[in-house]
Amino acid sequence: MIPVPEAAPLCGRGAELEVVDRLLADARAGRSGALVVRGEAGIGKSALLLHAARRASGMRVLYQVGVETEVELPYATLHALFAEHGDALERLPEVQAGALRVALGLAAGPPPGRFLVGLAVLGLLAELATEQPVLCVIDDAHWVDRASAQALLFAARRLGNEPVVLLFAARSGLAPDFPAPGIAELDLPRLDDASARELLDTEAGDLPRPVRDQLLREAAGNPLALRELPSAHRAGRTPVYPLGPPDAGRGGFAPTRSPVEQEFAARIAALPEAARTALLVAAADGTCDMRVVLDAAERLGADTADVEVLERERLLMFTDGCMRFHHPLIRTAAYGTATMAAKRAAHQALADVLDGRGEEDRRNWHLAASSLGPDEAVAAALEESALRARDRGSHEAVAAAFERAAALTPPGPDRGRRMVAAAEAASEAGRLEWAAGLADRAAAGSDDPQLRARLAVVRAHLAEADGDVEQAHRLLLEAAGPAAGAAPDVAGDMLLWAVEAAWTARDRRMVLEVDDLARELALPATDHVRAYAMLAAAQLTDDPDAELPSASTALAMMGRCHGNGDPRATASLATWYLVAGDDTTALAVAAAAEREARATGALGTLPAVLAALATSRWYLGHWRDAAAAATDGLSIARDVGQLQVVDQLVGTLANLAAAHGDEAQVAAVLDELAGRPTARSAELVGAARGLLDLGLGRFDAAADRLAETAAASRGWWRGLPDLVEAAARAGRGTDARRAADRFTRWAEHTGQPWARAVALRGQAIVASGEDAGDRFAEAAAQHRVDGTHPFERARTDLLHGEWLRRARRRSEARGPLRAAADTFEELGAGPWAERARAELRATGETRSAGLAPDQLAELTPQELQVVRLAAAGLSNREIAAQLFLSPRTVGYHLYKAFPKLGVASRAQLAKLGGLS
Repeated sequence: MIPVPEAAPLCGRGAELEVVDRLLADARAGRSGALVVRGEAGIGKSALLLHAARRASGMRVLYQVGVETEVELPYATLHALFAEHGDALERLPEVQAGALRVALGLAAGPPPGRFLVGLAVLGLLAELATEQPVLCVIDDAHWVDRASAQALLFAARRLGNEPVVLLFAARSGLAPDFPAPGIAELDLPRLDDASARELLDTEAGDLPRPVRDQLLREAAGNPLALRELPSAHRAGRTPVYPLGPPDAGRGGFAPTRSPVEQEFAARIAALPEAARTALLVAAADGTCDMRVVLDAAERLGADTADVEVLERERLLMFTDGCMRFHHPLIRTAAYGTATMAAKRAAHQALADVLDGRGEEDRRNWHLAASSLGPDEAVAAALEESALRARDRGSHEAVAAAFERAAALTPPGPDRGRRMVAAAEAASEAGRLEWAAGLADRAAAGSDDPQLRARLAVVRAHLAEADGDVEQAHRLLLEAAGPAAGAAPDVAGDMLLWAVEAAWTARDRRMVLEVDDLARELALPATDHVRAYAMLAAAQLTDDPDAELPSASTALAMMGRCHGNGDPRATASLATWYLVAGDDTTALAVAAAAEREARATGALGTLPAVLAALATSRWYLGHWRDAAAAATDGLSIARDVGQLQVVDQLVGTLANLAAAHGDEAQVAAVLDELAGRPTARSAELVGAARGLLDLGLGRFDAAADRLAETAAASRGWWRGLPDLVEAAARAGRGTDARRAADRFTRWAEHTGQPWARAVALRGQAIVASGEDAGDRFAEAAAQHRVDGTHPFERARTDLLHGEWLRRARRRSEARGPLRAAADTFEELGAGPWAERARAELRATGETRSAGLAPDQLAELTPQELQVVRLAAAGLSNREIAAQLFLSPRTVGYHLYKAFPKLGVASRAQLAKLGGLS
């Protein structure tokens, strides 16, 4: 962490200072905040942040400036921020502390996931804030290495009720940019005329009024220009170079743009040669390491006296032994106006100085910058940097190092290998456009089957991220065959992925293509692949009247092959159990995967795990827990950009709202899918809205919507019972019978007792006379034996009771109707409970509006998760680690939950029912 420099005076920024002051006040009151300040160069971003730092009395200030030359170094900014806070690091949960130690290069260990590092940063900021509120200031955020930026932004989005403020400043219109989704932004405009004149009068009150008017026009409201242009006028400089200073564009000087940049370029050009050299070395280094810069400058003929010249000319400044440019544009001008030969010499001198100082990665990048053409020694050194970055979990740094290493590699196989590695790392980092470009360049230079297989995986990832699962499937199949001989395990993984892509596309032909290729290649994973394919093909049959093969054989094979403890693979297995209707096993598998993912901090895997967990809980009637898992998963999935998982989680929340009869909530939840109109999202929308219409008694609307969804969605078996009931109630007997028969075949395919019970209910709905009554009774008995899926059981009881009442068997009807009403009320299925109560009244039995309110129903999904863990004896810190929250946010949730539950302590929580 570098010292906080002095701030320049601010004019015309009253509104912006109020925003910052509110954030500081909130932090002192125990509330977190984050803000990205954006604007053009010289607009006053740094000054605003420095004023915030100076006004942060009573707060711990962490201050760091992004450095262009460190943008490719893994976690460089985090290291600079937190290297001095090892005591707080040691107080984090070991999983988080270990991940951050590895990321910062303080210890060896398994490469940490980028989201686990973000969680550790969240925990470290929260730990520092236990002593006093924290203000973390990141200037020039566009030059922060991407791994550090992601970790800081992740923490900023999840701080909750910690007394922490994060302020970022990023230049507008500059590559690289600083994307910060979910964080508030403040765009700094140019100063208005009155404020600009006030600032100029302060800086140049001695100049004649006509001159000041001219300077006002040239500065155009830019505060830095208003400060710097008067000096140019006094010195007799007229920095008006539309295409840059002399020699611009001819390999000598880079064009400059604004009047301020031109003024800095002119001031630099007027310096003695040795002072220019020292300034260029400082610009090439980019850090505040004064000793390294001085040693390198001396190798090029400059000395301390030349650095003193730069300080007098207000180009460099020194704070507590830290060297800084007075403004980032000075560094831009110093580096941009130097010749290529001078730049190479500066980087070589820096590399020489850094040799043996334990900063190999900085040295290697300087060597790369000093290279003119292919150089295997430098390329090999950069590959070593890439491998170190991989060990520290920074995929962006891996990709950058491998890309530069490939560019410096002489023609041959190593060039293609390094470019493929760069593409893989960029894909892992989520930098999709970058990964696509690298993959294209790698494909042009390699015929090796293993490398081409790896490239196919990268391109399949890109296609899937773009929503094109058909393209992903094609790429995987094309590459699996050539890869099978040299890399059979890779080929097997590709075929497994191709089955999942085919399932996502709901395309049976695609599934069968994978099955055929797996049989032909005879890989070690062939049986496993074919088990997936068998299950998917059965679900996606083209013939609505076809018999479906049993799912048990496929599931048994998949279960044997997935016993590796990998949460991602286990989540996939849970999803396939759901596809086959085995919701109980799916719940057990997903719950085990969740425990593993939370214990290891596998945040990137957790959304898919929580999606499977929430879906299984929804089906099995654990609705409060389903909502908690889906809400948590949705928050994380949005953070990590997993849109496909977002869709599944939204679907579960929409189904829950539909069953509760909350039409407004259904609309609000499904609104997230409106911008992604895919076949899958249409299926989710149709299912949820159809269930809502059915529960509210809008049977024609429900039948229309559900029939349309069934026609458009292969593999949509779960919604058929809703269609049976809606179509029958709407008087569409033929549609109801067809849907009932189809679901019966699927129930036989699954072999699940609950599915057989629901199938019997469907057959009862479309039957007549005593046959219907017998099937209702048989369905109810099957539900009782099974003991799962209470919502489906209650629906069977409701329909059975309705049939008995219409058959004038009122006393017999009351039993199933009471059971239905009780279950619907326990679940919170309001419209369904009201229908059961209405049927009971029709039998002559009066019933109150429902059971006594359930205290747990008053909790939000997040509060429920926190309360369950607290009741199990976990501390706030342990709960925070499990739920990826800050400890103070956990405390806030408990503070809100205790009055709702009528308790005053954690000990009392353990005595409450329903929390185990």
